[in-house]
Amino acid sequence: MNHIATHIPYLRRYARALTGSQPTGDAYAAAVLEAMIADPNTIPEQDDARVALYHMFHTIWHSSGAPVSEAERGVAATAQKHLSKLTPNSREAVLLNALEEFSESDVARIIDVHADEAKDLIRIGQAELAEAARGAVMIIEDEPIISMDIEGIVTDAGHRVFGVAQTRDEAVEIGTDGRPDLILADIQLADDSSGIDAVNDLLSAHGDLPVIFITAFPERLLTGERPEPAFLITKPFRPEQVLSAISQAMFFSSTDTLK
Repeated sequence: MNHIATHIPYLRRYARALTGSQPTGDAYAAAVLEAMIADPNTIPEQDDARVALYHMFHTIWHSSGAPVSEAERGVAATAQKHLSKLTPNSREAVLLNALEEFSESDVARIIDVHADEAKDLIRIGQAELAEAARGAVMIIEDEPIISMDIEGIVTDAGHRVFGVAQTRDEAVEIGTDGRPDLILADIQLADDSSGIDAVNDLLSAHGDLPVIFITAFPERLLTGERPEPAFLITKPFRPEQVLSAISQAMFFSSTDTLK
């Protein structure tokens, strides 16, 4: 099962983003492992392990009614109502393609549709999620070129850049002068301060806000040993990944933009 283990952190990331809850997502990721342990014949071959793993997840998830978290309240509960209005399979398709970087043909295999249908679902999902929420995005990133790139992606998608910070102290100063709708943060900042600490400072000041972390070392956060971010983008990233994560994060826990 070693060839399966390398994919589990990313399956858990996907499951959390899909269900809107870490406990709910983890329960279904665990169910996949339990199914393979119960029947070793279901363990996929190494060459096809990742696609097969996600396909097994979808089989189990859909067999139970494709539930999302029922424990959410407030804006997260509002987002769940929006979720029920999306085109079936479109959200799964766009997440698999943009966040998990599966090809259109692999998306089709995972969710059991034809390749042309998968392509249409990705397009529909991108449009529906982007339309569901607009807001002000706080960017915490110490590399100017990457920061400018993210600013362009954010504004081109119709969002507003709330502010840009390169250090923890700068993030707190900018981020508490008003309230952003979403925080997009690198983990390692210019003065060796922590983007995680900066985010925690802002969450302490504002309460719950949707957060997306960007890092070249995702395995440092996807450990299962502590609360993990539902939205984690790996460097180098593609614009589609950033847009998908922003839409997803705002969709699940935006502020007045979802009401």
